Amino acid sequence: MAEDKKGFILYADQKELFDQLSSDKAGKLIKHIFAYVNDENPQTDDLIINIAFTPIKNQLKRDLVKYEEKRDKKSISGREGNLKRWHLDLFNEYSKGVYTLERAEIIAKGRKVSHPDKVQSHPIAKIAVNVNDNVTVNDKVNDNVKESKEAVFKKNLLTFQENYPLEMLEKFFLYWTEKNPNGKKMKFEMQKTFDIERRLLTWSKNEKNFNGNSNGKMTLERKQELNRNILSELMEGKKWAIYQS
Repeated sequence: MAEDKKGFILYADQKELFDQLSSDKAGKLIKHIFAYVNDENPQTDDLIINIAFTPIKNQLKRDLVKYEEKRDKKSISGREGNLKRWHLDLFNEYSKGVYTLERAEIIAKGRKVSHPDKVQSHPIAKIAVNVNDNVTVNDKVNDNVKESKEAVFKKNLLTFQENYPLEMLEKFFLYWTEKNPNGKKMKFEMQKTFDIERRLLTWSKNEKNFNGNSNGKMTLERKQELNRNILSELMEGKKWAIYQS
């Protein structure tokens, strides 16, 4: 029986089984049942008790499976509610399938808790941004939402700084936060699915293959693309300052 389960069910139609037993056998069967549900692994050589107990044991097992499924469902609902309350941005990403619940919780653990239902805006570790990149409160709510998404993307990206070089993470950030011509969506938002962990893995592999095939030399097209991204960031007043503590 589950450790946190304090009760079990005997069904009314099982009365017929008990009625067919003598009072002595019925008493032994009840004791056998209680020993079983308390994980005492009872054994008996009494054939009648064994025969009578078998259907009861099978029903207890089915009830336990239902209980554990219901408990797990409640646990997931509670975890989702907690994530939504304290890390709304991560909950939204989880709802879209960007993160698993476990991954979203890992990211959340690395954050300092702010007021419920607000987007996190606390800086993380070794990459700093200038004041122009901070989310500020003003009358342009839509602009704040855009900045918040970019800030959230950056913070999520920084959770991988122990796995990848900061220079690579910066290139990744500049590429995927490039806005479309009307400036309403960033490149990563226009993807049908975007798992940042898998995208980073692919990016890293491609970068290694590129460096291995070209002796570390960057093609003219790639340089131009990176320069366009960096220029775009500078024109918007958003520049990364990278340092290691």
